[in-house]
Amino acid sequence: MLLKRLVPLLFLLTYLGELAHSQRIQRLDHTYISADSLTSKIQSLMALAQVQGLAVSVFNQGKPVYEKTFGYKRLDTKEPLQPSTVFYGASLSKAVFSVLVLKLVEEGVIDLDTPLQQYLPRPIWTYGPGKSWNQDYTNLKNDSLYAQITARMCLSHTSGFPNWRWDTPDQKLRVGFRPGSRYGYSGEGMCYLQFVLEQRTGKTLEALMREKLFQPLRMTQTSYTWQPRFEANYCFGHGATGQIFPKDKDNAPRSASTLETTLDDYTHFITGVLQQKILRPSSYDAMFSPQIRLRTVHQMGPFAWRDTTSAYDAINLSYGLGWGYLMTPYGRGAFKEGHSDEGWQHYSIVFPDQKMGIVIMSNSNNAEKIFKELLEVAIADTYTPWAWEGYFPYNSSAKK
Repeated sequence: MLLKRLVPLLFLLTYLGELAHSQRIQRLDHTYISADSLTSKIQSLMALAQVQGLAVSVFNQGKPVYEKTFGYKRLDTKEPLQPSTVFYGASLSKAVFSVLVLKLVEEGVIDLDTPLQQYLPRPIWTYGPGKSWNQDYTNLKNDSLYAQITARMCLSHTSGFPNWRWDTPDQKLRVGFRPGSRYGYSGEGMCYLQFVLEQRTGKTLEALMREKLFQPLRMTQTSYTWQPRFEANYCFGHGATGQIFPKDKDNAPRSASTLETTLDDYTHFITGVLQQKILRPSSYDAMFSPQIRLRTVHQMGPFAWRDTTSAYDAINLSYGLGWGYLMTPYGRGAFKEGHSDEGWQHYSIVFPDQKMGIVIMSNSNNAEKIFKELLEVAIADTYTPWAWEGYFPYNSSAKK
């Protein structure tokens, strides 16, 4: 009789033990944090830094073990964010695009090291101004360097193009340094690669993404252009004092910047990356391999052109193919951020050798102030180069 009573109790204790274990998150250094503790810490950080909205997913063993949203779609209505809420993804666009490019490389559509102009039947500047400003390459007519640019250079930000043409004094597109010779973050390089791929395949960026990534990874609420279905559940960006920015719904598709996505969908994407779906293992190894060593003081701004000798030697800070690269005692790390001054601040990092990672998405211009501490608490990531990224903490006297 006693044994019959003990058996259900043992099952109950086993279940509770498994449940407790399932609510723990393993961190990079093999310590653990409970989901409740992480939630509490995130709420505290958001209050301290006045972050209006935040979405977080954490990955262990290639799977999401924590996925939660905090705060609001827009501050004035207090409507809560949801994992299915559409965010403007900003430069998270580039990480998704890099997977597409390597898929097309696997299929023989292009090669990483063939100059992209060779895939076009005529000089790119003869195609006219195009339907949107980012398709206008007429100013390259007298440029002697652009024909050297390869897909590898576009993905590793060594094309020589500026970030955007409006960053130049006359707002005209040109190559600023010998392609392949140094790092210079460039959305224009990604868009140039997009243009060549669209001409080469006869398909739009959106069609290629649906076929190669969005449908296989079940990213049903993701697009590089605004879709009517997004109207049911999207959020607005917020400024530092809580002001609400108008939602831009009229962007032409740009591989570098116009991704609209949700925490659910981007979690599917990172899961696919960690589980090596879509691409062969060799392609992921190439994507997460250093292409050029990074020695600049900051990634963006005036200090992006000032070099530092050894500040990031310990992590071998570099750029891979579409992702930043660093090395840790636990293996490789590959990161990609997203930033728009209109209230969008995102960060993701994966550790493919540990099959671990995190996604942080926010509709607040204050979010980057908590990234350093959040990364350390959530996954014990003390390797992200937060100063290089400009992620100065809310309680720091340093300025961006």
